[in-house]
Amino acid sequence: MRARPWPAALLLGFLAVVGVAAVVAMVVMWPGRPDIDAKYIADGARLVNAEVTSVKDSCAGQQTQDGAPECAELRVRLLEGSEKGTPATVQVPPQVAESGLAKGDEVQVLQTPGTPPSYSFQSVNRNVPLGVLAAIFVIVVALVARLRGLLAIVGLAFGAFVLVRFMIPALLEGSSGLLVALVGSTAIMFVVLYLAHGPSLRTSAALAGTLVGVALTGGIGLVMIREARLSGVADEGAAFLTTFVPDLDFRGLLLCAVIVAGLGVLNDVTITQASAVWELRGVAPHLTRRELFSRGMRIGRDHIASTIYTIVFAYAGATLAVLLLVYIYRQPADDLLSLEQFAEEVARTLASAIGLVLAVPITTAIAVLTVGEPVDEVPAVRGKHV
Repeated sequence: MRARPWPAALLLGFLAVVGVAAVVAMVVMWPGRPDIDAKYIADGARLVNAEVTSVKDSCAGQQTQDGAPECAELRVRLLEGSEKGTPATVQVPPQVAESGLAKGDEVQVLQTPGTPPSYSFQSVNRNVPLGVLAAIFVIVVALVARLRGLLAIVGLAFGAFVLVRFMIPALLEGSSGLLVALVGSTAIMFVVLYLAHGPSLRTSAALAGTLVGVALTGGIGLVMIREARLSGVADEGAAFLTTFVPDLDFRGLLLCAVIVAGLGVLNDVTITQASAVWELRGVAPHLTRRELFSRGMRIGRDHIASTIYTIVFAYAGATLAVLLLVYIYRQPADDLLSLEQFAEEVARTLASAIGLVLAVPITTAIAVLTVGEPVDEVPAVRGKHV
């Protein structure tokens, strides 16, 4: 399907300028290794893999007032180091023992130097089940989505690389949260969209809509954080960061989180809208651009409605324990929403949702302006089209 020459040239020119700017900004901003030494464990201590040999439901003499166990005990056998094969006893929260932990499972224990060394529970070793689940995911994607699905996974790996090697270190070095988010998100979206959906004007229209949506989300988030007086220090993780990186711009960190949180859903919406417009043109080449935009927006409105459900339910599922606390507190909703831990999530969700909703008509308009000209219907003669 042929596209309109001058809108296509404008679209590709815009993307070329933005792409070059993102690459230059990333090169200039590329961080070194932040000079931050936050030790995860004490000097001389180390993590050791161990095998569970038995599980005891409670620790001797340690019970709450109602008789419930305060902790449980694991008997383990060390699997590495000079003490390999040595038995040890570690205490764990009762919930850990009740999770199904059994003989033969692997755990990590913290070995603290001494005579003899002491051991404490660190975590269950979950590498095997998580690895199996990841392998199943890749196989299912390959079978169902084939090459396109595998390329999407490659794009996801690139996104993880940008996040870990560029965005996080740059934030720790003190770079602007807004600039880091815009540059990193732009780089990710260029690679992810073209890898997963192929280089085409359809993909380019979706990419342009995505980039505009990212910019809108960033602007809305910036205003919301300022007007709501959000500090960016609302949870335990941020509080720990204030200890190790006191000069970190936590409001910039929150803004970066707002933008990154909406990337996946935004990408989904924009590629759907661009594809819808191209497919509509293919099956109804006689539609005017106004009609094409109108029909594309009908699809977009349905997608917006389902995506809003997706955002809200994803948040509810991720914060179900917090929602239980809200229910138990039985405080007025407006009082709870004023607490920063809730206000941050509301601001993050709504800013992403607004940017997403606005991206739908923008992407639809870009696709409508770029797709080929309408074709007049040709009358049928003697049962055939001429």
